[in-house]
Amino acid sequence: MLTQDILNALKGYMKDLQHKITLVVQTGAHEKREELLDMLTQLASVSDMVEVSERDMAGELRSPVSFLLEKNGDATGIVFSGVPGGHEFNSLILAILQTGGSQLKLDESIQNMVKKVNNKLDFQVYVSLSCHACPDVVQAMNQFALLNNNISAEMIDGGVYPELVDENKIQGVPTVFLNGEVFASGKVEIAGIIEKLGNVAPEILQASSAEPELPLQDVTVIGGGPAGVAAAIYSARKGLNVTIVADRFGGQVKDTMGIENLISVPKTTGPELTGSLMAHLNDYDVTLKEHLRVESIDNGYLKTITLNNGESFKTRTIIVATGANWRELGVPGEKENIGNGVAYCPHCDGPFYKGKDVAVIGGGNSGVEAALDLAGIVNSVTVFEFLPELKADKVLVEQLGKRDNISVIKNAATNQVVAENGKVTAIEYTDRATSEVYKKDLQGIFVQIGLVPNSKVVEGIVDLTKHGEIIINEKGQTNQTGIFACGDVTTVPYKQIVVAMGEGSKAALAAFDYLLLNPADKGEDAAEKAA
Repeated sequence: MLTQDILNALKGYMKDLQHKITLVVQTGAHEKREELLDMLTQLASVSDMVEVSERDMAGELRSPVSFLLEKNGDATGIVFSGVPGGHEFNSLILAILQTGGSQLKLDESIQNMVKKVNNKLDFQVYVSLSCHACPDVVQAMNQFALLNNNISAEMIDGGVYPELVDENKIQGVPTVFLNGEVFASGKVEIAGIIEKLGNVAPEILQASSAEPELPLQDVTVIGGGPAGVAAAIYSARKGLNVTIVADRFGGQVKDTMGIENLISVPKTTGPELTGSLMAHLNDYDVTLKEHLRVESIDNGYLKTITLNNGESFKTRTIIVATGANWRELGVPGEKENIGNGVAYCPHCDGPFYKGKDVAVIGGGNSGVEAALDLAGIVNSVTVFEFLPELKADKVLVEQLGKRDNISVIKNAATNQVVAENGKVTAIEYTDRATSEVYKKDLQGIFVQIGLVPNSKVVEGIVDLTKHGEIIINEKGQTNQTGIFACGDVTTVPYKQIVVAMGEGSKAALAAFDYLLLNPADKGEDAAEKAA
């Protein structure tokens, strides 16, 4: 299963393991058990510190295709149910490395919060191996388990356990269960999980009170997408003290599978580009506050940033690069059925609709690309476009016409999502040319109608358009001194990766110019005079 090149790379990764790791597999028969054992045996072959053991663990493991990780003979609370290939292979390797002593990836303040959990928390994360958003959640939960013996984390491959998927009415991943109840579903971000965790374990909210405050920062970038990373790198190259606060490193880019318009990079994917952004950022002395959100901004000459974990610090300038999020339809039945037939990520949730009839709402590039991706999995795809003609590029529309199982309904206004017994069964729409109302029977709806700027963090601080975009000038300056913005959250047209990178670089250069003219002690002198 694993190539020699992969095994050689793993041998290098695992040469510094500090603890004995045992991969304990449940005994018994299962059609995928041989595949699992083959993978684990090959993994163990690269290090004397890793071994595979087969035991009867019926009370602790779900099936003969489940295994847990032990550290020096003690259970870690980390369980994989299924064969963790695809995107989850990295989750398994990281679990082994981190159990073996490698540094955890979670921000230290989050680690301190998780360590404070007093009650037993049993997390189950349902995934599909094609879901590129799922590994972030699985990896975070695994780290939770390593940090606190009260926490356990199990990855469950929905493709291996269809009966559990049906029983729990799961139609979207990642879906997280906590102690047998739905905890989070659909597009799950670690920052959101931390906030939800505060509701069930309020003791963690006091965990960061003793965190040392960062020294005064020259630049604080809010957002970790292409614009934010470009701004941070350009700022760091000027020798400035720089911090990035990112609830999700990579942003929307991480959800994009095919990228073919990033100049000089003919083809890449969102996860690959996100990895490259992180690698480039790591070349510089930048403080990364990942999986955290900015709770508030006190806008003075020296600005105070307060995070959702209670941590706060001062900064001389702010660059807002919070990007945008999927736009919702805003019709009855949509919110109620997210994760039960309504989805926003065809790459993540498409496999759950194999052989079924689905709709894609939106005839732009994103919508048509989603339809083309889904066509190879589902029985049929119907594209609904509000306007009389599709808005997608000609090359994509031509591809659409080559697929027998894709149909297009134009001039269609979605009225409501219809569901029965907790699952989507149809979509009701109006023909805008005739005003007649129709109902299309289907089992899934993928919404692809554009983006909404994530500007809530600066509402009431900087000027916004009626659509929520941050108004900036040609240098990325907002109406507030020392606050800049860049990327999809702003009024700059053409929401493209390459444009966002350029805008982030420009905002950083503008912030540097501002800092040259406004020394840090100027604000302190002004405050003393005012007193």
